[in-house]
Amino acid sequence: MPMKQHGRPSAALGLPLSDLHRCGATYAASAQNRGFTFFAARHTGNIAHSQPAIDHMTNDQSRWITTPITAEFVRGALELERTDRGVLPHRLPARARAQCADPQLAMAESQPSGVRLVFQTRATEIELDVLPTRYVYAGVPPRPLGVYDLLVDGKLVGQGNADGGDIVTIDMAAGTASRRQGAVGTVKFADVVARRDRDERAVVEIWLPHNEITELVALRTNAPVEPVSSDGRRVWLHHGSSISHGSNAGSPTATWAALASFAGNVELINLGFGGSALLDPFTARAMRDMPADLISLKIGINLVNADLMRLRAFGPAVHGFLDTIREGHPVTPLLVISPLYCPIHEDTPGPGAFDMTALTSGKVSFRATGDPAKRKAGKLTLTVIRDELRRIVEQRAADDRHLHYLDGLELYGQRDFAELPLPDQLHPDEATHRRIGERFARVVFGGGGVFSVG
Repeated sequence: MPMKQHGRPSAALGLPLSDLHRCGATYAASAQNRGFTFFAARHTGNIAHSQPAIDHMTNDQSRWITTPITAEFVRGALELERTDRGVLPHRLPARARAQCADPQLAMAESQPSGVRLVFQTRATEIELDVLPTRYVYAGVPPRPLGVYDLLVDGKLVGQGNADGGDIVTIDMAAGTASRRQGAVGTVKFADVVARRDRDERAVVEIWLPHNEITELVALRTNAPVEPVSSDGRRVWLHHGSSISHGSNAGSPTATWAALASFAGNVELINLGFGGSALLDPFTARAMRDMPADLISLKIGINLVNADLMRLRAFGPAVHGFLDTIREGHPVTPLLVISPLYCPIHEDTPGPGAFDMTALTSGKVSFRATGDPAKRKAGKLTLTVIRDELRRIVEQRAADDRHLHYLDGLELYGQRDFAELPLPDQLHPDEATHRRIGERFARVVFGGGGVFSVG
């Protein structure tokens, strides 16, 4: 993973939909329900560490070791950018980012869904200095602080968050946005290996907030850390919309894609981009150039709610996206997933829009604004996209036995909606993420699945 040297990235001050989608998440409650410790944060000044250093711990009982955050400790990112205050993980390379000025995509790809720090250590205490960027919407309650999940030897043992950070305030009524710079915050984990032999090194993973831009400033531990070499697990490269990104999931390891990766025992690279799964050629090229053992694409919902293209353009765009991936992965198992069930867009085209009546009461909800009669003129709906994707995959599979199709309704369908409705009419909640992840693992990674071993 390359490290790019740049100044501090400019703010993306558009009207990012995917961040607003998550205002209803209840992170602290979900952490308590799952029965592990939720660690408090402390606030620090503007800290930058570029060389290894040893500092006194805040309690003066032992000493901190500061380790530079380099690519060998970061997984799930395609590139690291050196900023004025730290290291910013990106899920698209600089060349791709330069080809699109959309602030929605700029925000989504720099929110580190699936990105984690991984190292081995005997440390019992860990501190991570970070600089979050948070979006606040006028008239809407601010969402909770982003969650950091701590895994030790593959087990989720704690969660934390960090205060401070930059604040982007968006007034949707006025169509304005402003940015206020803040200070670096710190997330702290204690008793990291309290339940195991402290003479042995543990593999520690810190999963970054999936829905919050996070610059990494400094990593401190009370024992040395070392990189973890590959354990031979297969790499799963996935691309999708805000649902794959993790909208409304309670924490970064509670997104459906993360849950499926754990069940499938694979290394996840998550290119789920809120509002931005739009068959962009630069995304296809990034996937082409990324080493992977398994590849999946979840296509449809963003093309409908963005009202981006018509049926005439959709088919060739899908073919072109698949052709590009196949240039770098000619025989890699490749799974195309059609849209999950979403009533507002099943038979009604986009564009999608905020339900402003609900928004005035502080509730986030969405609606479809298109005219169903215009399907005859080529406007896309989820039903149309499922039919077309099935046709395209069947056509190509005649010459590509490693290409497969999965109907998204097998993961979340009409009966699921009756039991677990979409709270904002568009995105699944945490329980639904769990169901989707479990079904994907069973159908795709399980015995006889297209990603099964053997």
